[in-house]
Amino acid sequence: MLAAIAEAQLARQNNNYAIGAVIVIDGQIIARSPNITRTVNDPTYHAEIEVIRKAIKKTGDKFLEGAILYTTHEPCPMCATACVWARLKGVIYGADMKDMVDYSKKHGNKKWCWRTVQINAKEVFSKGYPKVEIIEGFMRNECLKLFHS
Repeated sequence: MLAAIAEAQLARQNNNYAIGAVIVIDGQIIARSPNITRTVNDPTYHAEIEVIRKAIKKTGDKFLEGAILYTTHEPCPMCATACVWARLKGVIYGADMKDMVDYSKKHGNKKWCWRTVQINAKEVFSKGYPKVEIIEGFMRNECLKLFHS
């Protein structure tokens, strides 16, 4: 998770939402990515999507069976679905959807609105196949410190 946090800090330095992700296979980080939605001006370039793309490119395989995704924020429905389609073994995340919604209500503005689709990752994973294991709230306090407006 510390590597994902470092990616989130990189995202923030580059004027993106401070979200970072890494993919681990057999205890080794094989891919890492910050959120780059603002850099590339494309709302689909979430850290989780980008790290899946990088891991697939590195492994040369369509699927990431056995891989674990660490991400600083709960994956949105798009990213959670990508985890299922990539056949990840599991996802470990810090801050959750409620944290993002609460923060957005309190600190959001036109530039930093922290938009969410309130379908949590656990729900997506429970309806997907193959099943993705999930660990919620890992290093949550450290991940909450990444929120900014």
